[in-house]
Amino acid sequence: MVWTWRYEKADGTLVQQPGEQEEFPGQGDAESWIGEEWKDLLAKGIEQVVLLDDGKVIYTMSLQEG
Repeated sequence: MVWTWRYEKADGTLVQQPGEQEEFPGQGDAESWIGEEWKDLLAKGIEQVVLLDDGKVIYTMSLQEG
């Protein structure tokens, strides 16, 4: 299984990620990474992220505070 994040605007529009896509061996690794990186992603215009497990949507999470 490969865990990845898809980056989107708040309306679900796909945002091209800068650089190569990060891949994680498990859900906890992916969630720990997003916990450290979310502010930088938000500053780059990414408003929500979608956690994927081998391409299957697990959940969507807003990066916007409030």
